[in-house]
Amino acid sequence: MFFTDSHCHFDFKAFDQARESIAKSCLNLGVHQLIVPAIAPSNWHQVLTLSTATPLKLHKALGIHPWFLNDLTTDHLDQLLALLLQYKDSLIAVGEIGIDGKIAEEHDNLSKQIEFFDRQLTIAKQVQLPVIIHHRKSHPLLVERLKASKFDGGGVIHAFSGSYQQAKHYLDLGFKLGIGGTITYQRAQKTLNTVRKLPLDAIVLETDAPAMPIFEQSTEHNSPQNIPVIFDYLVKLRTEPKEMIAQQIENNINKAFCL
Repeated sequence: MFFTDSHCHFDFKAFDQARESIAKSCLNLGVHQLIVPAIAPSNWHQVLTLSTATPLKLHKALGIHPWFLNDLTTDHLDQLLALLLQYKDSLIAVGEIGIDGKIAEEHDNLSKQIEFFDRQLTIAKQVQLPVIIHHRKSHPLLVERLKASKFDGGGVIHAFSGSYQQAKHYLDLGFKLGIGGTITYQRAQKTLNTVRKLPLDAIVLETDAPAMPIFEQSTEHNSPQNIPVIFDYLVKLRTEPKEMIAQQIENNINKAFCL
């Protein structure tokens, strides 16, 4: 079986001292691909130039995360479009983008978040790439903006942990759902119940490493090496054979990002 980590910030400093050894370990565990989304102009270059000495495939995305808007202007959106056009052959998505309701409450910047999200959807349509979407306390607004934009490029709703009804809204819009370490926590009953009911062709696996540690390692940095662990938890929630689940999830990744 082969696995893909559909969301891993492998360029972050947390990996600097062990990036090569982690890449080798991933391959030994069957994790043959990582999708590495950027979060802000400050790390676009790091993501674009990221590589390892191993055959581990690093697929890259560029975007502006809603946490990092305070010092940005629309000029940065123009820069994003320019880079996406320049490196289009080596990028697979626009992301990580999104709307974060909690950050909006703390910084009173909801209108700016919506502006940047809408513009990045427009950019994604222009360069014909899917998107990777961050959410927190923002499901209804995200669905509203996706519908208003008539965005039909699909992609992944990162770190999905909502209800089945919320999941259905995204599936109807052509998205896959990123399922990660949340399902390793028994207290996450809402998410566990949703994942049991999802169609198998809706699911992709992710770690969000180095964030979102799994239950067994809740005090440590997360790692793409944990994808097989998350997969094992997923298998316990499903009725399909293990090999079928693994193959379908790889098919889902390939379809979402045209790999």
